[in-house]
Amino acid sequence: MYTYEMHCHTAETSKCSRIVGADLIDFYHSLGYTGVVITDHFFNGNTTVPAELPWAERVELFAEGYRAAKRRGDEIGVDVFFGWEFSIRGCGNDFLTYGLDIDWLHAHEDCDQLHINDFCDLVHRDGGYVVHAHPFREAGYIDMIRLVPRKVDAVETINACRKPFENRMADQYAGNYGLHGFCGSDNHRGPLPKLAALGLDFRADSVRAILEAVMRDEHSLHLYDYTESGALLEVPNEKIFADPS
Repeated sequence: MYTYEMHCHTAETSKCSRIVGADLIDFYHSLGYTGVVITDHFFNGNTTVPAELPWAERVELFAEGYRAAKRRGDEIGVDVFFGWEFSIRGCGNDFLTYGLDIDWLHAHEDCDQLHINDFCDLVHRDGGYVVHAHPFREAGYIDMIRLVPRKVDAVETINACRKPFENRMADQYAGNYGLHGFCGSDNHRGPLPKLAALGLDFRADSVRAILEAVMRDEHSLHLYDYTESGALLEVPNEKIFADPS
């Protein structure tokens, strides 16, 4: 099985991350992951990129975390792909975007200002994919749970940083609407108590190839306990969404 981290953040670009791109790739390499998709927070999220700069300069700064990770991945044999996390500004509702590149961002100035429905339509028009990240996340700054089932391609049903209840609700949501299941660690710091991996039976040559496999349901979702010894211990399926009560 070839394993991929689909949701992680670099300190170069995501203000809330505590690990730079190269170190993040070293961490996943130590665990045997095949590839990593960098999904830093976009301009409407918790980004390090100053808002007052010209669009082209902002895009280049936004790409720094990915590029640092990609350079390290090329050196040590980890495939590193580009994506980003689009947010409904100030609401805590986030959408992972895949299959489009840095040139696409350069060509779509102010796309961070779009309504989520319009953003999804634009991404789909150009052959990209949108995955709703941790759709049932609860926090003090999140005023409501928003779902857009007709606009997304998949749902993050396993987020390694969320509670089993929140993941279980996401899994039920995906099942009720016939949406594809997805997973990610939402990693901002390297070692975490739990880590997720998307599994394929082939080595993908692009993030688009990964998402195409997801659309065919030719993927598997995995959640791991990260042990004190630095090893991964897979969480059985029946325990991933377990009710602790």
